[in-house]
Amino acid sequence: MPKRTTFVLLSLALLGGSALAAPKKVSGYGSLGVTTGKPGGTFTLALGDSPQSLFYYGAIDNNLGLISQQLFDGLVEFNLATYKLEPALAESWTVSNGGKTYTFKLRQGVKWSDGQTFNADDVVFTYKNFIMNPEARAGDAGNFKLDGQPVTIKKVSDYVVQFDLPRPAPAFLLQQRYFIMPQHKLGKFTGADVNKAWPTNVSESEVVGTGPFKLSRYTAGQKVTLTRNPNSWKVDAKGTKLPYLNTLEFLILRDPQAQVSQFLAGNLDQLNISGAQFPDLKQKEVAGAKFKVIRSTALFGSPPFVAYNFDAKDPVLAKLFSDVRFRRAMQGALNRERIIDTVYNGLASLPGHGVAPANKAFYANTTRQLGSFDLAAANKALDALGLSKKNSAGIRLMSNGKPLEFDLTYGTDSPVYPPMAAIIQSDFAKVGVKVNLKGILSSKLLSTGQSGNWEMILHAFGDQPDPELRRPIWQPGGALYYWHRSLMPAQEGNKPNVAKMFPWEKEIYNIFDDASTTTEAGRRKALYTRWQLNFAQNLPVTPIAKPENIGAISDRYGNYVYNLGVIPGYNPVPLIFQK
Repeated sequence: MPKRTTFVLLSLALLGGSALAAPKKVSGYGSLGVTTGKPGGTFTLALGDSPQSLFYYGAIDNNLGLISQQLFDGLVEFNLATYKLEPALAESWTVSNGGKTYTFKLRQGVKWSDGQTFNADDVVFTYKNFIMNPEARAGDAGNFKLDGQPVTIKKVSDYVVQFDLPRPAPAFLLQQRYFIMPQHKLGKFTGADVNKAWPTNVSESEVVGTGPFKLSRYTAGQKVTLTRNPNSWKVDAKGTKLPYLNTLEFLILRDPQAQVSQFLAGNLDQLNISGAQFPDLKQKEVAGAKFKVIRSTALFGSPPFVAYNFDAKDPVLAKLFSDVRFRRAMQGALNRERIIDTVYNGLASLPGHGVAPANKAFYANTTRQLGSFDLAAANKALDALGLSKKNSAGIRLMSNGKPLEFDLTYGTDSPVYPPMAAIIQSDFAKVGVKVNLKGILSSKLLSTGQSGNWEMILHAFGDQPDPELRRPIWQPGGALYYWHRSLMPAQEGNKPNVAKMFPWEKEIYNIFDDASTTTEAGRRKALYTRWQLNFAQNLPVTPIAKPENIGAISDRYGNYVYNLGVIPGYNPVPLIFQK
């Protein structure tokens, strides 16, 4: 062997993994207006509240999620233009053994933000200790038991990990956008103790990730500051290291109107806004303000719905809420068009039933099943339920002689929930149903729903490209199917209480089970079409509207990408640059 060749090979061997580093080139987004940027600058965003923790798997917290998107990476991620999966920390993968074995080849040369080497140990550790841990508050253990049998993960080599499934699961790859955590920093946390990891007063140097940014400073109740991760492993089309920005700041602003004021004052550089906020900002843009307001059809994002508690503490209400005839009657008193016009200023459309209309792969056209706003028909349907008698105030009387009256729980700090709740209260009164508004912080809506301590709730869950990813929400007995909590298993991972399901719920339960095992695309689409029709007819919850995505961005920045909505793993900030 020639001496020069021997020297090169020896050098590579000595350098090890770092010589094999394969940075990911982020390119191909010309259709989204993305161009080559320049390094430097600060970008400031709003955060709706202080994060409850700095450890992603220790708290269900949207604000923590927004920060974590910039600190951590998953094995795979979405292409920002096509929303197809592409490599992230996994450089490639193979599926074998009839769809039951997934083998991921990891990207070599990746460093954690503190300089330690990323490898397969971190991946196996994250999945076993956090993602598959039923005691982790924001873990996802339920997705790693199929037909009661566990999914297993093992290290094949330093840069290869393998998942073995008890049966094929066609959406398994889509789920693997979980953030990978550093074993060398979190190895001491196991079981329920994982929820104590990285509290908000932890030293910033302890919070280590592979993402584009690293935590620099957290000032409680005020601001979270991130700075460029020097070990970031992505580059642009010309090989310039990403992110372009030096600093990413999150100002903690609970009031949506205060967020708008700070944006107009130039203290925020980008803001996600509602339809209610759109006209004023668009008018200012047209008048020459130094920002752009951008609208886009939403695949992702969270369409609001109302739900009735099938297990309400008042047994008469519980029986009424569980009766599909009542839910259909009240749908006739739900004025979606008024909500779309007045709450969203027309920047929303009729929603799907569990699947966004923009999702061409799975959407079944169920908008006709929503019915029209028809108070006469709603009154007639309520009369037919034996609720024709009214008291002197015009409120219908239930079978026990008490007024048909219940609380509507909603988020007071949302720009859309309060006016929506007021419309619902007003229109329901017109059919003799008294609604009492009960406001709480939006961040408490999910925990309140899961507690069972509510009667009617105004809430929202985000759409995803595959219904399987929303199985814990829409399959009866799932962890987030909280409007009928008595179906939930006594212990997570066990079979739900099928005996207590209504026939239509049993059908949905079986549909999700069948769709989660078949790998034939046409069969899965047919099953999910049946589910959407069942949903439309039986209304486990009542969908209201599908808002557009609307964002405002300062003219001082380029490469703003916001086409289908912010989702876990959707991370356009590294492409943004200060002009």
